[in-house]
Amino acid sequence: VQLQASGGGLVQAGGSLKLSCVDSRRTSSNNAMGWFRQAPGKEREFVAAIDWRGGSTSYADSVNGRFAISRDKARSTLYLQMNALAPEDTAVYYCATALSSAVAKDATRYRYWGQGTLVTVSS
Repeated sequence: VQLQASGGGLVQAGGSLKLSCVDSRRTSSNNAMGWFRQAPGKEREFVAAIDWRGGSTSYADSVNGRFAISRDKARSTLYLQMNALAPEDTAVYYCATALSSAVAKDATRYRYWGQGTLVTVSS
């Protein structure tokens, strides 16, 4: 497995979680990376993305201002800090490596995917 996501769990509404995604093969350093999520019965949706340098980010409207994406290239690790969580944030969260160095919101612009980590937010 190239991308290993972790950090999911059960949290109460209003709480926080920080997801991590380790690129074990260190092949993502020149690529943008992103987080997507899929709730039960729904399609996978874009959450956040960061460019290869970590200087440019993009967020879905639903998480903007609550979530923060970052990356530590020395550790080949991608993060997603999630604050003010709400029940509608409940989903399996996936990290992914983009085809290019620029941020992308379309899942078809990503080539490597992690296995997902489950986030459950209780009301």
